[in-house]
Amino acid sequence: MADPRTLFDLTGRVACVTGASSGLGQRAATVLAAAGARVVGVARRADALADWQAEVGDAAATVAADVADRAALPDLCAAITAPFGAPDIVVHAAGLNPRQPAQDVTEEAWDATLALNLSAPFFLSRALLPAMQEKGWGRIVNFASLQSSRAFPAGIAYGASKGGISQLTRAMAEAWSPHGITANAIGPGFFPTELTAAVFADADRAARNAAQTCLRRNGRLEDIDGPLLFLCSDASAYVTGQILMVDGGFTAK
Repeated sequence: MADPRTLFDLTGRVACVTGASSGLGQRAATVLAAAGARVVGVARRADALADWQAEVGDAAATVAADVADRAALPDLCAAITAPFGAPDIVVHAAGLNPRQPAQDVTEEAWDATLALNLSAPFFLSRALLPAMQEKGWGRIVNFASLQSSRAFPAGIAYGASKGGISQLTRAMAEAWSPHGITANAIGPGFFPTELTAAVFADADRAARNAAQTCLRRNGRLEDIDGPLLFLCSDASAYVTGQILMVDGGFTAK
């Protein structure tokens, strides 16, 4: 029997985390590095990435890029692979939520939301897949949402993209898990990030959200640590195609 204490150890693994400049993406990148992985953080804001890299140290590298730019995908993959080699773990945390009511959704906002939230996780994962297949080991973690299964006001574009993520995760598992590559998703509840700043700026609204969870509180950044490490490590070797809701029980009610 393997030592249970090593199940979450990522020593020797290489991870790529998109959306690493802030919020849950940055938290994910930091946690994976703390667990022993060498981590490449990807985001558009070079200054925020540089601050994160300085905080983490030698286990971190950064790539400033737009992961939704499909034409630049070959260059992006080369840049991701350059610091530590091809990644074993890919976490797709980059996201966009334009918060437009259905009647006000612009074509530009719709296309940008679907491109970043749904298309980028598929095309980037597929581009990085061959190295995982060669090793016979890989972890893909997508970011789902409460809106993967619930309709929120002014959330039609975001909800469509996150509903798609749930099915994309299952389809990735069907296609790629025979090669030793698991594909799962984390579905965060109400967490304080740049994407949810407007929600948490309204104290009454934040309190109402907390009251709707079984735990009667909103998420804290550290609440993502354990679920993320589980899905990125050997601890989840027989788990694939699943959406793990990290929402304090919001979707259980």
